[in-house]
Amino acid sequence: MSKKDKKWVDVTIPGKKIERGHLHPLTLVQKKATDIFSSMGFEIADGPELETEHYNFDALNIPQNHPARDMHDTFWTKNQSKKEKHLLRTHTSPVQVRYMEKNNPPFRIIVPGRVFRYEATDATHEVQFYQLEGLMVGKKVSLANLKAVMETFFKEFFSARGGSASGGGNIEIRLRPGYFPFVEPGVEIDVKFKGKWMEVVGAGMVHPNVLKGVGLDPREWQGFAFGMGIDRLAMIKYKIDDIRLFYSGDLRFIKQFK
Repeated sequence: MSKKDKKWVDVTIPGKKIERGHLHPLTLVQKKATDIFSSMGFEIADGPELETEHYNFDALNIPQNHPARDMHDTFWTKNQSKKEKHLLRTHTSPVQVRYMEKNNPPFRIIVPGRVFRYEATDATHEVQFYQLEGLMVGKKVSLANLKAVMETFFKEFFSARGGSASGGGNIEIRLRPGYFPFVEPGVEIDVKFKGKWMEVVGAGMVHPNVLKGVGLDPREWQGFAFGMGIDRLAMIKYKIDDIRLFYSGDLRFIKQFK
């Protein structure tokens, strides 16, 4: 090698700083939410993203040809078995059924995870998003328990120390009648932000048919279930107006949440 091919290196120059990675905003919100529910005694449960028709629909009181299936635009897999059809799960509720089949009450669990819907994307809809669902079953569980859990969660989640856009101490919630086939009665839970009510959670008392399906006597056991979108919580918390930003891979957006 000739002298002119050799590169001169100044060993006194400080080295280049290696940029550290950081958590995605959806991961931060999910961790914050699971930490709060864990502090209230909820266990974290998990299940498959590729689900069977039985667990995704039938076991949740949504039989074939039920109108509620129209609410779940679905990704079905090819080469379906005659015995069991498979799909990308449309909610994390199947994990609740799987858990109840293998565990005896009383129990309380939360199920965070990714779900899929075959629908057009816009500022508030995506083909994939994250949900966090919860289930509490016991002998004397009621809607009053659900309301107390939700109030505790939202006040802590939107507390000032959590980097919230609004103070958790001023959070108000209300329960309105709502319909979901796997709960009865069903309720919509609204949260009041800056004087305006916003629908955030779907919930209700677990439907007797769901309890019977996992071998529990609804005359002896009862419980509540709820579901909320992690993406929606992040949009509210960080004042983000387009859900698609979470999945864009744009580092200019992601780096704001270091």
